[in-house]
Amino acid sequence: MIKHTVGLVRYETPLESVRRVVDLAGGLAHLPSSSKVFIKPNIVFWTRTVNFPKWGVITTSRVIEDMVILLKERGVDDITIGEGMVLYDPKDKETPPHAFDSLGYNALNKRYGVKCMNVHERPFETVDLGDGIELKFNADILQSDFVVNVPVLKTHAQTKVSLGIKNIKGMLSITSRRKCHSADPERDLHLHVSRLADKLPPAFTLLDGIYTLERGPGFDGKPRRSNILAGSHDMLSADMVGTLLLGLSPSDIPYLVHAAANHSRPTDLSDVEVRGEKVEDLAAPHQYAFQYNESGTLPIQMERMGIQGVQYPKYDSTICTYCSVITGPILASIAYAWKGRPWNDVEVLTGKIMKPTPGKKTILLGRCLYQANKNHPNIDDMIAIKSCPPSPDAVIKALHEAGIDVNPTMLQNLDKVPAFLMQRYEGKPEFDESFFKIE
Repeated sequence: MIKHTVGLVRYETPLESVRRVVDLAGGLAHLPSSSKVFIKPNIVFWTRTVNFPKWGVITTSRVIEDMVILLKERGVDDITIGEGMVLYDPKDKETPPHAFDSLGYNALNKRYGVKCMNVHERPFETVDLGDGIELKFNADILQSDFVVNVPVLKTHAQTKVSLGIKNIKGMLSITSRRKCHSADPERDLHLHVSRLADKLPPAFTLLDGIYTLERGPGFDGKPRRSNILAGSHDMLSADMVGTLLLGLSPSDIPYLVHAAANHSRPTDLSDVEVRGEKVEDLAAPHQYAFQYNESGTLPIQMERMGIQGVQYPKYDSTICTYCSVITGPILASIAYAWKGRPWNDVEVLTGKIMKPTPGKKTILLGRCLYQANKNHPNIDDMIAIKSCPPSPDAVIKALHEAGIDVNPTMLQNLDKVPAFLMQRYEGKPEFDESFFKIE
């Protein structure tokens, strides 16, 4: 049996900790200096307006710079950092360069000649991933000689974990990302994600667990300082070890089960050799799901507030990123609008497969759900939000029409919402913003 190697270390010092995990895994062994290297961080979210919690959400700039230094030590000059971050306005061309500059990537350009790339502005190529799955990938990563994949070690509300393979979703066109959240139960999100790394050039995956995240992937999750780095030439092995580090089992992660089966691999790590630290010494339980009531119709915190007369069924794998981004602010707006009087049987449906309940005012969030249910016989009173992604003004109008008098401020200022969470980290020195800067 072929053994796939994963290096595992405690993060202790800049550069040397990354060097150690790379060496343990043989990460850059035999990499020619003439290689065209593409570095893929995880910048799942950014706003130009306010400071926001990045811990466990975004790849630390510390680890990115350390990887660049190691590549330069090997004589590699052609290095590109590329990301296709989630933009609520797909036409936004100002936020990506702001993120790159704020995270210090422009300093890497001046110091080492590293190029930065917003993949939304670059060409895409259609890739056949088998079983009828075709997705458009950024052409630059496909045409590189070597990929350094640097995701955060975190959980994910839909896929349970978001690690190396899931990080490649940021290389897809927006249309292909939405396509991944398929309503087809046979070709669902988990199957799509499981194939994302199959046609990439050779890669080294480095899991950045300096900060890990519960209830990810966004800034509303719960980060912790974990000081873990894990790396491997085999992305599936890195993800299986990462899953164990998050206190979960690879056999319980659908996309890992699919990926292992597709490559005739076990999920019990019997074909994986972990070098360095022991997994059990660093592993800690991380919750991946936001808590809902027993019926799955309302977040548990809202039920404890006594909120009645509105249902917001728990998200499923078919809700795409662009609808999920606004879901948290909608729920918060509804909670703030609660005055103790039950609303008139309102339900807010999301994704692509939810079905309406007879006798309710049914809000359909997004074009996909509207198309799926616009003629459904169970709808007595339909309030449709047809825009894609759903516009804040359309959401406010729909909630008001349903009798939920939300204050428009939060929904009209989505880019400022993350700032309110920064107070959680005041007086906690372990949450150090210098990890996201390059001097």
